[in-house]
Amino acid sequence: MENAKFKSGFATLIGRPNVGKSTLMNHLIGQKIAITSNKPQTTRNRIQTVYTSDEGQIVFLDTPGIHKAKNKLGEYMVNVAERTLKEVDVVLWLVEPTDFIGKGEQHIASELKKANVPVILIMNKIDTVDKSRIGGFMEGYRDLLDFADMIPVCALRGVNMDRVIRAIFRYLPYGPKYYDDDTVTDQPQRQIAAELIREKALRCLEEEIPHGIAVSIERMTERSGGQIMDIEATIICERESHKGIVIGKGGAMLRRIGSQARHEIEKMLEMKVNLQLWVKVKKDWRDSDYMIKNFGYDKKEI
Repeated sequence: MENAKFKSGFATLIGRPNVGKSTLMNHLIGQKIAITSNKPQTTRNRIQTVYTSDEGQIVFLDTPGIHKAKNKLGEYMVNVAERTLKEVDVVLWLVEPTDFIGKGEQHIASELKKANVPVILIMNKIDTVDKSRIGGFMEGYRDLLDFADMIPVCALRGVNMDRVIRAIFRYLPYGPKYYDDDTVTDQPQRQIAAELIREKALRCLEEEIPHGIAVSIERMTERSGGQIMDIEATIICERESHKGIVIGKGGAMLRRIGSQARHEIEKMLEMKVNLQLWVKVKKDWRDSDYMIKNFGYDKKEI
């Protein structure tokens, strides 16, 4: 019988690129699902993760950052983020601690007004400023929107995560359990593996290259006995010159990316991984609908 006091619903995390959405979500659900890096446009798909407790179940939608699109991939990412606002019970809007509220934040505020759902302002990275200034920074946002709640956090260190969870539950309806207790994401393992490889490439490479990178898993098969997973993957880049940088001198960079990715994938799968990486050039793939779809981005969102 369904618990009459059980709450369930959908919450989305939005904000400008690189504000810490994926880091926050990973901390809230207690497991690494969304990839993180210090470069913008890290999250390209809408990643669905699940938090379950005795009180209820929160289905999180981590969306790409809302930004001014420069190509078809960029347009796709913004469409995903803005469409999500109309499908959820509560929105977490992540901002950084500053008294400068730019055009990007004003654009997000105007989208949120149209969405007509409770919005919780999450001021992240509070460890980077003097504590005495945080209250003033948060007050500066009150003029933009009527917030359901305002919470200062440090996602990187897990500060105030329990307060965020309590605030979300306040605005969720009573309802059924959408997923089993042990479900943490609806993402297929292949997709998470591809994203983990892309994360390591983002972290290891030069500034100008990572936006033009995609990862395609060619083969992912478990050996008999269930002890080792063989994975073959291709890193796609947009320029021949980028290919050399991704591979590195004597293959050193590719080995570094592969070693770091293999370690993360082994943690996820809880087994040994034999990872083989290749690099291919697909010129201007981010402006090709066909290639965007081919690299695993949701066809419906394009």
